[in-house]
Amino acid sequence: MSAETNAASMGSGDAAFAAEAKAALIDKGVKYCLPFYVDVNGVPKTKTVPINHFDRMMTGSELFTGAALEGLGQGPQDDELALHPDSSHIVPLPWRPEVALIPGNLKYRNDPWPMCSRTILKQQMERAEKLGLTFNLGIECEVYVVRRDDAAENGIAPNKVEDDMARAAYDLSSTLLNFEFLDEVVSHMNAMGWDVYSFDHEDANGQFEFDFAYDNAITTADRFVIWRLMMKEIARKHGWEATMMPKPFADRTGSGAHFNMSIADLETGRNVSGDDADPRGCGLSKRAYQFIAGVKKHAPAIVATTCPTVNSYKRLIKTGSMTGYTWAPIFISYGGNNRTHMLRVPKLSDTQKSTAGARWECRAVDTSMNPYLAAAMMLAAGLEGIEQEMDPGDPIAVNMYELDNAELDRMGVKLLPRTLLESIEAFERDPLGREVMGEDLFKSYVDIKTQEWWDFHNHVSAWEVDTYLTKF
Repeated sequence: MSAETNAASMGSGDAAFAAEAKAALIDKGVKYCLPFYVDVNGVPKTKTVPINHFDRMMTGSELFTGAALEGLGQGPQDDELALHPDSSHIVPLPWRPEVALIPGNLKYRNDPWPMCSRTILKQQMERAEKLGLTFNLGIECEVYVVRRDDAAENGIAPNKVEDDMARAAYDLSSTLLNFEFLDEVVSHMNAMGWDVYSFDHEDANGQFEFDFAYDNAITTADRFVIWRLMMKEIARKHGWEATMMPKPFADRTGSGAHFNMSIADLETGRNVSGDDADPRGCGLSKRAYQFIAGVKKHAPAIVATTCPTVNSYKRLIKTGSMTGYTWAPIFISYGGNNRTHMLRVPKLSDTQKSTAGARWECRAVDTSMNPYLAAAMMLAAGLEGIEQEMDPGDPIAVNMYELDNAELDRMGVKLLPRTLLESIEAFERDPLGREVMGEDLFKSYVDIKTQEWWDFHNHVSAWEVDTYLTKF
C-alpha cells in the first residue's frame, strides 16, 4: 500500500478494504493508528488506536468530548462527537514507522458536525463541483528552526550559531550547514509521497522553505497539518524547536505559507486557469480573474483565517526586515510576477506551463493558520467571484511600497487589516464568514479571536515598561 492509498480502491466501512488495509499496515510494521481532526486553531487532536482495532476505528468508533476543546460548540451535557477517518488518506509516518496518521471528519449521531473544519472545506469543494470545477492548492511552507537561549532578547536564537549571515536567502554555505537536518525532513516528506521539488535557506537565519507538489485543497490541507507536526518532531530530535510563529524575530523576515491556487475541470482534471491570449498579460482565464475578484472583495475577512494570530500582523508591515521590505503584502491588489501585491500571478516557464499550468498566489497567508478554514474562505470567495462574474480590474505593474496614500486612493487600492482586531472586525461585518462556517462556528471564531486580541492588548510588555516607566 502506498503512503496515501488511492481513494478509488477503497470504500469507507467496507470489510474487505478494512482487512486489506489493516494487513498492509501490519506488514509495514504499523502498531498504532492515530485518526485526527483539528480544533478551531488547526491543532490536530487524536486518540491512539492499536492496529488490531483498525476495522472499528474506520467506522467511527472513536468518540470525543467536544466540550473539552475550543470551537467545537459542545457543552458537558452533549453526546460525544465521532471521528470518521478518511480511507483515502492513510499515512504511515516514516520517522515513526510504528504509527499511521489518518485525517477524518467529525460526526454527531451519524450526521456531519457543522463545526468540523475539514467538513467546512469539503462543503466548499462540493460547491465547486456543482460548477464542474475542482480547487487545487499548493502551500509554500516556511519555518524558523530555533534553539532556546536565555541570553537572547526574546529567549530564542537561530538553530545554529554559525548561521549568522546578514542576507542569508538562498545561501549555499548556510544550506550545507543545515543539510543533514534538511535532508532528513525532505526524505520523510518524499516517503509520504509529497514530491518535494525544491527547498532552500530563506531570507533569515534559521529560516527554511519547503515546496512540494500541489493537490486538491483537502489533501493539501491534510498534508500541511502533518508537515507542521513533523517539523516539530524532527526539530526536537535535534534539540531545537520548529516554530510556526509568523514573526518570531522583530528584525528578521516573517514566515509565510503562500497559497498557490488553480481551478481544474472536474471530469478531465485539466487546469482551466490559463489563457495564452489573455489581453491583460497575466496568462489567466476569465474564470481565474473572476476568482481573484472574489478574493479581493472579501480580503479583509479572509485574512482573519489566513493570518489568524496577533503575531501575524507583525509580519504584514511595509518595512522592518533585515533586507528592507518584509516580502509580506499590505495591499489588496494583484499583478503579474510582482511580490508587492497580496495576489501575485507567477510568470511560468514553458516546462511549468506543460506540467502544472497557470496559477495565482496569495501571499497574505502564514503558517499559524487552520488550513481547512483558510482554504474554505479563499475558495468560497473565489467561487462567489465566478458565480457573479466579477472583474478584478487590471493588474498593477509597479512597486506598491513606493506609492503614497494619495496614489493608492486614486487607484482604489485599499490596505489589509493592520491588527488581528481589525481583521476580526472585518470578518464579523462580512457575510462570507457566516456563510462558510455556519452561525455557531462563526460566533465561536469571533469570540475566540477577539479574546485573543484583548489578552494580548491588556498585557503590559517589557517594551512598555522600558519606554514609559521613567519617561514622564
